[in-house]
Amino acid sequence: MASIQLDPSLLNGIKGKTVVVTGAAGGIGLEIVRLYVSHGANVVMADLGRAAPTAESFIASLPDPSRVVFVPTNTVVWTEMTQLFKTAVKTFGSVETVIANAGVMESHETLDVETVDANGNLLEATEASKVIDINIKGTLNSKFESKPTSKISLCLQTLAALRLGLHHMKENKERFADKSRGSIVLVISTSGYFGGTGVTAYVASKHAIAGLLRGSQLAAAKYGVRVNAVAPFVTPTNMAGGFAAQWAAKGFPSNTTEQVATVIATMSQDPERKGACYLVRFSHY
Repeated sequence: MASIQLDPSLLNGIKGKTVVVTGAAGGIGLEIVRLYVSHGANVVMADLGRAAPTAESFIASLPDPSRVVFVPTNTVVWTEMTQLFKTAVKTFGSVETVIANAGVMESHETLDVETVDANGNLLEATEASKVIDINIKGTLNSKFESKPTSKISLCLQTLAALRLGLHHMKENKERFADKSRGSIVLVISTSGYFGGTGVTAYVASKHAIAGLLRGSQLAAAKYGVRVNAVAPFVTPTNMAGGFAAQWAAKGFPSNTTEQVATVIATMSQDPERKGACYLVRFSHY
């Protein structure tokens, strides 16, 4: 696996473009927004309604708040995802970049076979279903709105961002150096390539998103859109919670949210990358 050197000059291409970011109000998502704004982009922040105070406080702190808008969005609900993209186009005129970043991780081991009810029956892993719902369905988002706990919906969450991104970009004028009309970056995880932790549902969902990356390339080429992915190594965020803390306590290296955001933004502007995935672990650790 070869390492690469990021070209910081690619970030100059961000200015004037409109970016939709899901999972935008915290952790990696908020740093993605911060970076795009600092390079002159218009940004549409999507996150759950409860994140509104954080998002609105962030927007108010910006030198030009008019270039960022927050849209409360449950990424597993198709109508809300549709409205998200409509708001982006109505506010800024077009969408050039989509960052499918929303995701969750279970807090208990999915393959726990010891937790039973009073009759000794193994309890359902309901939290695992939620992880699958959010991480997949919001990326794809197909026709599962009436079944928010569908076991394929975490990948479908990414599919929603992917489908709607392609839909709104296909009529764009050429906006990038390679004459493409748009750029979509799926946020996976190194867990999408390797397993070994107890968060089995999370690992499975990220493998599914890696599958979406590979399976999307024919449609992406048809519509002149580049679809790539970034798979961060361990990055301390609220979602990573106790796992990240345990990792740090053992003295193991980790990324920062700023570093991951830089890779995502750079890849989104790189005309040479189509169907690629960067596994993010900075070499200076």
